[in-house]
Amino acid sequence: MKELQGYIEKNKERFLEELFELIRIPSISSEAEHKPDMYKCAEKWCDILLKAGADKAEVFETEGNPVAYGEKIVNPALPTVLVYAHMDVMPVDPLDLWNTKPFDPVVKDGKIWARGADDDKGQSFMHAKAFEYMVQTGNLPCNVKFMIEGEEEIGSPSLPKFCQEHKDMLKADVILVSDTSMIAADIPSITTGLRGLAYWQVEMTGPCRDLHSGLFGGAVANPINVLAKMIARMVDDKGHITIPGFYDDVLVVSAAERAKMAEAPFNPEAYKKALGVDDVFGEEGYTTNERTGIRPTFDVCGIWGGYTGEGSKTVLPSKAFAKISCRLVPNQDHEKIAVLFKEYFESIAPDYVKVEVTSLHGGPAYVCPIDLPAYKAAEKAYAEVYGKNPVPFRSGGSIPIIAAFERILGIKSVLMGFGLESDAIHSPNENYPLEQFFNGIKTIPLFYKYFAEQH
Repeated sequence: MKELQGYIEKNKERFLEELFELIRIPSISSEAEHKPDMYKCAEKWCDILLKAGADKAEVFETEGNPVAYGEKIVNPALPTVLVYAHMDVMPVDPLDLWNTKPFDPVVKDGKIWARGADDDKGQSFMHAKAFEYMVQTGNLPCNVKFMIEGEEEIGSPSLPKFCQEHKDMLKADVILVSDTSMIAADIPSITTGLRGLAYWQVEMTGPCRDLHSGLFGGAVANPINVLAKMIARMVDDKGHITIPGFYDDVLVVSAAERAKMAEAPFNPEAYKKALGVDDVFGEEGYTTNERTGIRPTFDVCGIWGGYTGEGSKTVLPSKAFAKISCRLVPNQDHEKIAVLFKEYFESIAPDYVKVEVTSLHGGPAYVCPIDLPAYKAAEKAYAEVYGKNPVPFRSGGSIPIIAAFERILGIKSVLMGFGLESDAIHSPNENYPLEQFFNGIKTIPLFYKYFAEQH
């Protein structure tokens, strides 16, 4: 550990500048105009991996955005770790809420401020620097492969086929991922479960054109009003989702496991204060942590229509739109849920509007057993750096490709995240504490050490 700390101290300014070069590339996968940036970012990743000590690194084409792949094979007889990460980031809107330029990273108050600072450029870059340390000091105890994709933020639509076509190249004993969070900076935790996801866009049409709201209001249905009413019907006053059959396959977590989850420290007042809300709301009969870890959800991610510009325009709009998502739990089939929502939502639409539901993307939930040898290695690594055993934690977030890895490659993933709730991922002013960044670089080599000792 002393040698590792010395290496970080000696090189930390270089580490940050190299990370900032990566962050400055606006690799927004959901916006077509940034397609060239995806290739620029993939090339940058290959350069990072080669300079860190990879034997080879190259950019692979997919049906969508590219994948950067690199590897170092120390000895084919040794175990192999496949590091998965993503180079794409979320859009930066609303831009006026940022206190700094999203793609011009700065260090302030002990944190890196930029889009991608945490999710996932900061967290993935920790692996490159941990790998560099192990190679440069002769401490790499096993083979390492890197797969960095460019579509995670849009559901990884091209990656399952890529994995299927390159199964031999991607062979490994475990997949290591840092794209999740810890409970708190002084409460290390390992994510043992991820919720699945189903995501749709709804288009509702009323009249064939926008109408004058004075001449036609009250005689013709307003699709925004109708859409709002229909959405309101999706969740009842007890936080229960009303789609028929939605809960049929939900895995019911035992009372014993719920009791273990309850041991995780949680301050409801601090939670509310940090979010700026007076109270929380969710499914009746479950705690806040249970609602975000073991129960499914229904949320409107965006809604629009009509006139939204400056000033007023008395218009009765022709169309209304919404983007809707459900977070799913183990045993729920995202494709089945996609159909259930579409059929139900279209069935309750009144005759005076037309509604079209389009499924955009989705993925299943994932669970990592806490008795997995790789999990035990991660547990020991965290304990050595943070001075206490990490808490197993089920995240409310989704990484749809993780379950696909298990299905296609037959490999379990260990989710060694170092982000914090306060990092504001997906939001304006995303940030990443320097302490967490450097702690990640300290922890990852210890995982390799303890993982290799098991073989």
